[in-house]
Amino acid sequence: MQLNIPTYLTLFRIVIIPFFVLTFYLPFQGGALASALIFFIAAVTDWLDGFLARYWKQTTSFGAFIDPVADKVIVAVALVLVAEHFHTYWITLPAATIITREICLSALREWMAKVSKRRNVAVTWISKVKTTTQMLALVGLLWRPKELVTLVGIIALYIATILTLWSMFQYLCTAWRAMVRKKR
Repeated sequence: MQLNIPTYLTLFRIVIIPFFVLTFYLPFQGGALASALIFFIAAVTDWLDGFLARYWKQTTSFGAFIDPVADKVIVAVALVLVAEHFHTYWITLPAATIITREICLSALREWMAKVSKRRNVAVTWISKVKTTTQMLALVGLLWRPKELVTLVGIIALYIATILTLWSMFQYLCTAWRAMVRKKR
């Protein structure tokens, strides 16, 4: 296993998850800001590790495996924390939808790799916009300094949910031919 700076950044995202959760529950006013900052740093390192790996030509098999795992885990944890904080269906439903999509697409990508069609479910521009919108929504919903920021976070969460469903539909349509041709 080859470790390099992009891989260390990815591993850093995994290591900070317990600190992110603990900070979320800190019983003082700055706890929300601290947890939002930790999540923001994780979002920036998500972008940075991919950029550096491509720029320095340091992509590795381990990095290709662990990067999406780190992304999905920290986002799922953030969504659970936000849903638990707001404790209402209109936050929990989009959170559950986004988590469900991530699980479904991970399974779809794994299956497509088994049938040598992994390229059919490569990341699309809609997924990149969804991820950016989702990260911004989560930073706002974790921080919650004012009602306006919370409202913008909720709106962004719903936009991310719509993009989540749209991109999932695109991936499923792209994979459909391979799925119906494959014998069970």
